[in-house]
Amino acid sequence: MSEDSEDFLDEELLDSNSIENIDIDEENKGLYEHLNITVDSKQEPLRIDKFLLIYRQNSSRNKISQTCRAGNVIVNGNAVKQNYRVKPGDQISVLLTHPPRENVIIPQDIPVNIIYEDDDLVVVDKEAGMVVHPGFGNWDGTLVNALAYHFEKNGEKSDLDRVGLVHRIDKDTSGLLVIAKNEYALSFLAKQFFNRTTKRLYWAFVWGNLQEDEGTIRGHIGRHPKNRMQMSVYEDGSQGKHAVTHYKVLERFKYMTWVECKLETGRTHQIRAHFRHVGHTLFNDERYEGHTPLRGVNLPKYKQFIKNVFEILPRHALHAHTLGFIHPTTKKELYFESPMPKDMADAVKKWRNYLEN
Repeated sequence: MSEDSEDFLDEELLDSNSIENIDIDEENKGLYEHLNITVDSKQEPLRIDKFLLIYRQNSSRNKISQTCRAGNVIVNGNAVKQNYRVKPGDQISVLLTHPPRENVIIPQDIPVNIIYEDDDLVVVDKEAGMVVHPGFGNWDGTLVNALAYHFEKNGEKSDLDRVGLVHRIDKDTSGLLVIAKNEYALSFLAKQFFNRTTKRLYWAFVWGNLQEDEGTIRGHIGRHPKNRMQMSVYEDGSQGKHAVTHYKVLERFKYMTWVECKLETGRTHQIRAHFRHVGHTLFNDERYEGHTPLRGVNLPKYKQFIKNVFEILPRHALHAHTLGFIHPTTKKELYFESPMPKDMADAVKKWRNYLEN
């Protein structure tokens, strides 16, 4: 009997006591799966790639192999190779990538602003209004559809069965995204986003005049108890998940403030929910009631002015400004900056002119 044929896994040992699914990154929920596994005391030695393949039967051998290669399989605190043999009592931590599979991706000839591309990845500066990936109500016309067409047109060969999303941003948020072209790049990049070692800054316009030049907003974020389309902040930690947003004021417009945000955690609508909680909702953020003029302002033609700005900037004012990460193959840092999009830049000009007159 060969060495491989002697490997076996008692599937009855794969119960709720030996594995815990941890959803840490709500912002990219569905793209990653974090597993914590305690190997059962009765488990015979078995190669870890086979062990994990039985745990996650919807994964491929190549995905497990590239997950190990990217350093995303940790046993007792150390990254292991795919031929490591699990032993009773081993503590295993795994970060698996799971690209969304809501439907079959149809390549579509849609303009997309690619600012960097190589054999492993592509960096896109997404326009506001474009959905990142297909889902309910948006089955086509997405960034994923556009990239599928781009790859097909260029004859790209990939070991992914679809575009490899590493992270995502809201439909009406503009800015930078990185997309992987192969399983190894997907796993390597996913680890950086999961561990928050990437360099990402957001620009936002928020209502009102923030008191401090710099600050931190803390508060658990969870679903709103009545409006399921919104997220709420729970300062007492009774609901939701831990969330921290750091901000710095870049320019003040008396009744609106331009801020730079750095996320310590990644929760759904984190910036939008946190700033609403402290009384400074994002400018023109309809979902969070930021689409009406600030009350109590006594300036000439103020309401008409705000209406004009809303027409210039017809979405919530949030932009993914920077993106930095370590390249999967070269291991060198890549860093990108996206300039302020035209709608936000035009809004800034209009505010400046309004306050000067």
